[in-house]
Amino acid sequence: MRMVVNSPTSWQTRVPHHARSAATIRRWLAEVLSSLATAHLADLHAIATELICNAVRHATPLPDGELSVSCRYEDGELEFAVTDGGSASLPKLRTLDTGAPDGRGLLIVSALANAWGVEDEPIGRTVWARLTPGRQQVVHP
Repeated sequence: MRMVVNSPTSWQTRVPHHARSAATIRRWLAEVLSSLATAHLADLHAIATELICNAVRHATPLPDGELSVSCRYEDGELEFAVTDGGSASLPKLRTLDTGAPDGRGLLIVSALANAWGVEDEPIGRTVWARLTPGRQQVVHP
């Protein structure tokens, strides 16, 4: 895993397009955010796990076989993003089906984040989530 420090509060890394990368990213987040006082780390770990696993399950990797991951911390706000190679369908919230074995990933993200969204990029697709203290939750399907 290689990390790029864009500023004292902005980081990027790349990980393999594999579900095991979720654990790698949780450790990475704990490391890069260790000097910052943030009450959001547990929620961020859950969000990171869901976004990494969704990218692995539903999208193709970037051309190098990896996912690009970024994190930004500014004025108490955390933004986490995963860029993959994209897929035929857009990520969207599903209606909760308690009998289904899956389909809860973005429901978890939307419950924990104040906002989340999807952006198509020239290299693929980015799904991001933002945690902001004291703000109303906004969901962007």
